[in-house]
Amino acid sequence: MLDLGRLRALHAVSVHGSVAAAATALGYTPSAVSQQITKLERETRTTLLERRGRGIALTDEARHLAATAQELLVIVERAEVRLEERRGRPTGRLTIAAFSSAARGLLPGVLAELGRLHPGLDARLTEVDPHLSVDLVVRGMTDLAVAHDWDIAPLPAPDGVEQVRIGDDLCDLLLPEGHRLVGRGAVRREELAGERWISQPPGTVCHDWLLRTLRSVGCEPDLVHLAEDNHTQLALVAAGLGIAVIPRMGRGPLPAGVVAVELDPVPRRRVYALWRVGASRRPSIVAAVRVMREMYGSG
Repeated sequence: MLDLGRLRALHAVSVHGSVAAAATALGYTPSAVSQQITKLERETRTTLLERRGRGIALTDEARHLAATAQELLVIVERAEVRLEERRGRPTGRLTIAAFSSAARGLLPGVLAELGRLHPGLDARLTEVDPHLSVDLVVRGMTDLAVAHDWDIAPLPAPDGVEQVRIGDDLCDLLLPEGHRLVGRGAVRREELAGERWISQPPGTVCHDWLLRTLRSVGCEPDLVHLAEDNHTQLALVAAGLGIAVIPRMGRGPLPAGVVAVELDPVPRRRVYALWRVGASRRPSIVAAVRVMREMYGSG
């Protein structure tokens, strides 16, 4: 009989594309995941992973086995949900995937409150990109995702996934001291032509939003510095190297030399919690979403 834990490890590698990423998602070390795969290869007498350059790739047999593993994990999840429902209280493990700002600015308080209210609940957090987190929910790799979208780039819930709006994350224009727009009150987007911008890298939701928003008012942004971390962007603004639009969630106090100015209209990200339809009545999901909405506001 195949070991479910080893099948879970193989499925995680198939979803995340590497042993290291699978280990992060599962809360294991890379060596532990590798050991699980090695044992599964011995059990099945099959080569499951092959070296491809500096990375690894699943063999055809491994892909078939990973697909079957996903079906088994769905059945196991269904059993766990039913058991938790019968107990009538949040218990067991709850995995949460959240984008970086929420992981920093929202989830620490939520996790602490869940632990206080429900000692039998083992809630665990992984920080991931918002669009990736939704896919993890679809694939059954996480129980709950916290994701965001923008007005010009909605985040639709895929089939089999439910979502609820947690609240709105407002954004400010961040300027270095002495900038021509400091002290002006609300700034319209049309006034930002010719500025040097600090932005998240291409392929991120925030980067796409900045490009589309400024182009919609006839401004072609000059993106001079690209940084994923908001605090790195703030450091670049403080050094007078450009301006940025940064959400308030998880931003913390502004460093010396940085001034926040309101934009007109105010940019806002909509923050959602998402989970699989089959887990809608699961007490731990209900409790986590309720605490999120209470701590951040319902809109």
